[in-house]
Amino acid sequence: MAQLWGGRFTKETDRMVYEFNASINFDKKLFEQDIEGSIAHVVMMEKQGIITCEEKDAIVKGLAGIRSDVETGNLSITDEYEDIHSFVEANLIERIGDAGKKMHTGRSRNDQVALDMKLYVRAEVLHVTEALRDLLETLMRIMEQNLTTYMPGFTHLQKAQPTTLSHHMGAYFEMFKRDVLRLGDLYKRMNYCPLGAGAFAGTTYSLDRSYTSALMGFEGPTLNSMDSVADRDYVIEFLSALSTIMMHLSRFSEEIIIWNSNEYRFVEIDDSFSTGSSIMPQKKNPDIAELVRGKTGRVYGALMSILTTMKGLPLAYNKDMQEDKEVTFDAIDTVKNCLVLFNGMLSTMKFHNKIMEESAMKGFTNATDAADYLVNKGVPFRDAHGIIGALVLYCIEKNSSIDALSLEELKSISPVFEADIYDAVSLKTCVEKRLTIGAPGQKAMEEVIRINKDFLADIWIKENKLQEM
Repeated sequence: MAQLWGGRFTKETDRMVYEFNASINFDKKLFEQDIEGSIAHVVMMEKQGIITCEEKDAIVKGLAGIRSDVETGNLSITDEYEDIHSFVEANLIERIGDAGKKMHTGRSRNDQVALDMKLYVRAEVLHVTEALRDLLETLMRIMEQNLTTYMPGFTHLQKAQPTTLSHHMGAYFEMFKRDVLRLGDLYKRMNYCPLGAGAFAGTTYSLDRSYTSALMGFEGPTLNSMDSVADRDYVIEFLSALSTIMMHLSRFSEEIIIWNSNEYRFVEIDDSFSTGSSIMPQKKNPDIAELVRGKTGRVYGALMSILTTMKGLPLAYNKDMQEDKEVTFDAIDTVKNCLVLFNGMLSTMKFHNKIMEESAMKGFTNATDAADYLVNKGVPFRDAHGIIGALVLYCIEKNSSIDALSLEELKSISPVFEADIYDAVSLKTCVEKRLTIGAPGQKAMEEVIRINKDFLADIWIKENKLQEM
């Protein structure tokens, strides 16, 4: 059992206790971050005269060798070690001797793991942002190609008013755009370095925390050493943002599942993103959409787990906080996989434009526009509402649509109807006269697309700035 403590103990740790306490099986995921943080720490200590240049060079070279050997498979991270910090330090001392024993000067595992986790989450914020950008680009392509692809819009899952596929996709664009903005806000808020906080009360060594922070691209050091090791707000915020992303993906998946059904047939999912049935040969199932919908609960569970873990912890560090890693790692991997697979499914999906248009025609989605037509002819809106309600009932009884009725039939409901009613309730008119920003009319959508293209271009700028820090 390789561990970084034991001097005051007279008995060997019980094997079951050791295994229960150990975190190596999951915190090995922080290997790169542990190496990065350790290099920054020793570079700073040499600058401050705490260690010699020769000692710094030996430690940095040793750490680089460990990293290389792990990457090539010549060195394995095993459960012989209590945690990733023990693994790195034990192997360093074995390779370079006494100089390796000085690496941990002025540092605690408390601020070390706080740093490792923050470095990991910070990098994953950018990775998730990249995946969201790819999805947004797919949505933008669909929006540009379908400005006049008419379809029914729904409220209460009932056909309500006509819209376009571009407008419908635009709603999801806004959702995922907000997700990108949330991640950007989180990045700025969490980008402060906890290293140097020690166990919780700082250290007597003359550390230059600002220099260490700059080496790793942080805005600066955290300002309270106790909070530095006890803070997991950034994990909770990230899991909350990931949960919101999954909620958006789940809503989208639900619609695709409905649209893919035989009753709707609005879309056809590509074979490469579908599965069949072991007993029913005709089946083509939307499994990716269903799994994304299902895995949403998994990510929600991670958020609730950390909130529950943190809610009763006194300051400062407590071992309970070790529980932040497994669920967070799993949630991050889940969301990234869902984003990639969902984007693949969406980008290869075929939309049945004619079927969507026919569905809009048959669902009385132009009823509101018919009422507005009567209002423009001088009929009070409430009376117009009642007239169109009676007209819809007549159409249902005749298995017809408003625009399929003869003018004589329309006049039998209200003498106000004239021949111009047919143009007034056409899908094109219903959509195109809605030109306020945010509405489905073509000119309004073209302006929205222009604005959102600028947003997409700016994502790259922001990412590059973050990576350069």
